[in-house]
Parts: sequence; structure tokens; C-alpha cells
Amino acid sequence: MKRGLFIILVSIIFILSSILFHVDQSQILAQSENGKKSMVGSVSKIFKDVQGSVVQITRENHETSKDENVTTLGSGFVFDKEGRIITNNHVVQGSKNLDVTFINGNRYVASILGNDPFNDIAVIKISQNISEQLHPLRLGNSSNMEVGDQVIAIGNPYGLAGSMSLGIISQKGRLISTEGSPFSIPSVIQTDALINPGNSGGPLLNTNEEVIGMNTAGVLSDSGGFSGIGLAVPSNTISRIAPVLVSNGNYSHAWLGISASTLTSQLTENFENLSREFKGIYVDSLVKDGPADKAGLHGSITDQYGDKHGTDIITAADKKNVTYMEDLVSYIDEKKQPGQKLLLTIFRNQSYVDISVLLGDRNNSTKIENATNPYG
Repeated sequence: MKRGLFIILVSIIFILSSILFHVDQSQILAQSENGKKSMVGSVSKIFKDVQGSVVQITRENHETSKDENVTTLGSGFVFDKEGRIITNNHVVQGSKNLDVTFINGNRYVASILGNDPFNDIAVIKISQNISEQLHPLRLGNSSNMEVGDQVIAIGNPYGLAGSMSLGIISQKGRLISTEGSPFSIPSVIQTDALINPGNSGGPLLNTNEEVIGMNTAGVLSDSGGFSGIGLAVPSNTISRIAPVLVSNGNYSHAWLGISASTLTSQLTENFENLSREFKGIYVDSLVKDGPADKAGLHGSITDQYGDKHGTDIITAADKKNVTYMEDLVSYIDEKKQPGQKLLLTIFRNQSYVDISVLLGDRNNSTKIENATNPYG
């Protein structure tokens, strides 16, 4: 009798547990669905709110052929109510007249107001009377963004006006080279949001409808498609440079004059008695008579057998440790101006030495034949 009651009680408990489990599962699924609807709704609202401030930029490319002009497309976004628009320098470079088209089809002629080829930023200005009220997009603080944060890219990929893609921030602080320049753009944001040709110059937004980057490039896979790596110039760089472009037409960047790279285990073999775990920046070559050369830095030496021997490793800038090349480039670009001094801590011949460098101006750095990429 007792055994029978025990079996009945166990059965009742099992049934009740099953019911509660299914109820919990239903609640979880309902909450998940509501969350998805809420997220989609908020993203849809962001697009509706900002689409009128994103433009398509068209220019004729005269460089491809002497017999025909090819139209080049890009994107941009409204910077102020006076008709100034921010875009990539590579979207507009070399053009006197540009067409700017809004999502409603209104089209205006614009011209370049200022540009910074080193960070691939340009400000253009509509030169016609504007028949509509412009709504500038807010520039957010890109430093506040974290890996995993959701972002929205809006632009005109392949000329498909007003396209949106979603993604996350994959990483921050990337260093990328720019076409036609020996220098690299620091502090670049990496995202998996779709960035295709035509997206260049468009905004990368956070969920607060703030621009936290400008879409600049997408890395293509071996098959020619999007690889899942999009790159954007951070908004903090734009906030620092764009107002200067409006007032001066150009921006002066501090210049060190070295070709260098992050020290790797393989590069440590170029030094005698150097640990494979040593951290710093390997100085490969110097621009002759450049700031670093004049200050007394040493590049690597190639012996009669063609083997390289390292000399200097940069370990700190203004007493702040630098481990990666990105650290040094970002620090110089964000904290220094031409004519200012930079204190570099160098590891040389098994000891440390501090060397003060008087930084030059990139705009005047014409002697780059000895450094194919002065910023590695």
C-alpha cells in the first residue's frame, strides 16, 4: 500500500514539474520574441530617423580612361545645417563638382571644402540654395563603444540608395593603410556589418542614433565577396579633424619619419641575446633627415650576407608603454602636433635610453624614399 502511494506521489510531482517546465519555456520564448520585435522596432525607427541625413555622392572619374568617364559612387552624411557633408576623401578626391542626392531624390551640386587624405576624411559643401531643412547627425563618443555593441551601417552600396545593414563592433584600435598614402589610419573600428563599394563615407551608428564611425572599407574574401570585416574611421577622429577642415581646408599631422612594426618572436632573432617575449616596436628604417633620423634613432642594418640586424626597439612614448605599432601611431596622431617634442624610450645594446624627437609635419614630408611605409 505504501509503495503504491509513493509511486502515485512521484507521478504527481513529475506531472507538475513538466507543466511548470513548459510554462517557463513558453514564457522564455515569449520574452525572446518580444525582445526580437523590440530590437527590430528600434532599429527600424533609427533608420527612419536618420535616412534623410544620409546622402549619395556621385563624381565622374577621369582617371580610368582618356576616352570615357566612369561615374564613381559613395556616401556621406549631413554635418551641419549650412549644407556641409562629411565623407571619405577617396570618394571625392580630384573632383571639382560633385552631385549630392538625398533619399527623397533632391539633388544638389557640391564642392570640396577641405580634406585630410591621411585619415581619409573630407568635408564637402552644397553650393546651391537648399530647398529643404537639413538634419545633421550627432557625432557620438567612439571611445565609449565596446566590442560586441550593436551598430548600424547606412549608405549606398553599388548605388542602391538608402541601404541598411546590422552588425556588432568586432574590435577597436585597428591600423589600416590608405590607398595612395604611405601612412596608416589609426584607431579604426572593425565591424561585421556589411560594408560594400558605395558604402564609403556613410555613417556607422550606435543604437542612440549617434555616428560612432564613418564606413571606409570592406575587406573582400578570395571569391570577391564581403569577408565579414568592415572598417570605419572613428567618430572621435572625425570630431577632431572635421572642424579644422571647415576652417582651414586641411589638417596638420605630426610626423615621426620611421618605418617600423610590432616586434614579433621572429624579429627578436635580429637582435643578440633578446628574449622572444620582449615587447616593443621594431625600428626598421628611417626617413633620411626626418625627425627620428635627426634625433638619433637607428634603423636596422643589413650585413654583407643580406642578413638584417636590429638596433632600436621603441618601448615607450612620453613614458607611456607602447607594445603595438597601433599604440604609437594612435598616440602621435591624437595627442601630438607638428613642432611638439615626443620623448621616446629606446632599448638599444641591452640598455634603455630616452631620446627627444622634434616632430615634423606630414604635409611637408616629401622624403619618403627610404621608408616605404613610415608608419609600418
